[in-house]
Amino acid sequence: MSTSPSPSLSPKLQPWLDQVNVLIEQQREAGASFSPVSAREALAYVTMTLVTQRPELPWVGNVMIDTEDYPVPVRIYDPAPETPKPVCVYLHGGGHVAGGVTVYDAICRKLAQASGHLVVSVEYRLAPECPYPLAVEDTLAVLKHLWPALEAKQRKVVKSLTVAGDSAGGALAATASARLQGDDSIPLHRQILIYPSLDYTLSYPSVQALGHGYFLEEARIRWYFDNYFRLGGDRREASALFMPMSEAMPETLVITAGFCPLRDEGLAYVECLKEAGVTHRHHHFPDMLHAFLNMEDLVAEECDEAYRVMAEFLG
Repeated sequence: MSTSPSPSLSPKLQPWLDQVNVLIEQQREAGASFSPVSAREALAYVTMTLVTQRPELPWVGNVMIDTEDYPVPVRIYDPAPETPKPVCVYLHGGGHVAGGVTVYDAICRKLAQASGHLVVSVEYRLAPECPYPLAVEDTLAVLKHLWPALEAKQRKVVKSLTVAGDSAGGALAATASARLQGDDSIPLHRQILIYPSLDYTLSYPSVQALGHGYFLEEARIRWYFDNYFRLGGDRREASALFMPMSEAMPETLVITAGFCPLRDEGLAYVECLKEAGVTHRHHHFPDMLHAFLNMEDLVAEECDEAYRVMAEFLG
């Protein structure tokens, strides 16, 4: 599907983006360099200040998922404790360097409330301390060892599993889906990819066309990936976009944004799904930025639409 960029960014985002761009330019002129701490603080600050509506849910709890190797902390959001419900494992964005369960708390609450699914938010390990492939290993370990952990917390669930994620979390979700296609021991029924990072080689035109002045800067993306692949690794082979796909892939929803540098790789992934005969849906927000779910107070209607589309897809 070719989606031409909207002629202009949403006027709801432009004044805020103008301020962000002034700040980025000031930091550049001052010679400030990226650091994991500043990246984590920036994502946490944006989300905390712009996602201020936090729905109450009847049951929220933390648990460690016991795996063979590294126990992975998760937070569970149960919107209907008395009713058996499907499960959605959510992987947060942040370039593999930033983000976490606490930063994404409101977003996961909204997804649980909208979809009626039990949502499991994963505190996977971050680079540069824990580089590739540890986040992938954590994702697969959670999917493999999830059910006993939910049973231990006495959650009522049906064994229908979705994996979802935004940005770098979308990369992890799509990687898990590709790795597990045809694996009957961990059947994935659906995946949701929200402005996903699918090409670590950054070979699509939107990376350069939209990589300056639209919040997610190309220089920062490259810095994220250099940290993630700090110990090496074949970036093309690690990219979900270039992994083999078959009809055994889970039914997929891809959400893209018109002013997101990762837009074109998302569109290319939709084409790959089509060619492989995978049941899929694509929902495009032509005048939105990357990470607009983390800017909800500015674009509340668009975020409502995104949660509604995800809830409809999850049925």
